Amino acid sequence: MKIGLYGGTFDPIHHGHLILARTALEEMELDSIIFIPAAISPHKLETSPTPSAIRWEMILASIDGEAGILADPYELELAGPSFTYDTVLHYRKKFPDAELFYFIGYDNLEKLDTWHRIEELKSLVTLVVLDRGAASGTIPFPQIFRRYDISASDIRNRVAKGLSIRYLVTPPVDDLIRRHHLYQPHSH
Repeated sequence: MKIGLYGGTFDPIHHGHLILARTALEEMELDSIIFIPAAISPHKLETSPTPSAIRWEMILASIDGEAGILADPYELELAGPSFTYDTVLHYRKKFPDAELFYFIGYDNLEKLDTWHRIEELKSLVTLVVLDRGAASGTIPFPQIFRRYDISASDIRNRVAKGLSIRYLVTPPVDDLIRRHHLYQPHSH
């Protein structure tokens, strides 16, 4: 069995995440990909993400009915920041016979050596770089490449300015963002 693990804050999950997940599923012939939203990313401690329950709802709404694409609230149920090493160890125990792949964004490559127990992590899982067109030079890991220009920060900025995010996120995510008044500029 081949399983892809896709961690991140997913604030919000958007079509770029879904396109890369589907591409990885097909190109790597994976049995499944599991979205694993972070409760608190150790690398984003200075920002306060959208409440995890809402991010979880957005993920479930986006992958509803998608064969082979799953989600697991494992990290959301932990107290404190989640380290990739601990998460991968959890899945290694849960699926002892599976071949595990952990997806990282190209923008995480330069900080990889600062990751908790990175060398041990590399022995537990195959790291795969998700590249949306930013990569240059050689990368020491397998790569999934799909060119697109959608980012969660751009989506948050567009919402704050009152601009449309249609076609950037799935309709249920657009609806949840409106309903929960996410990414609005704080009024003083």
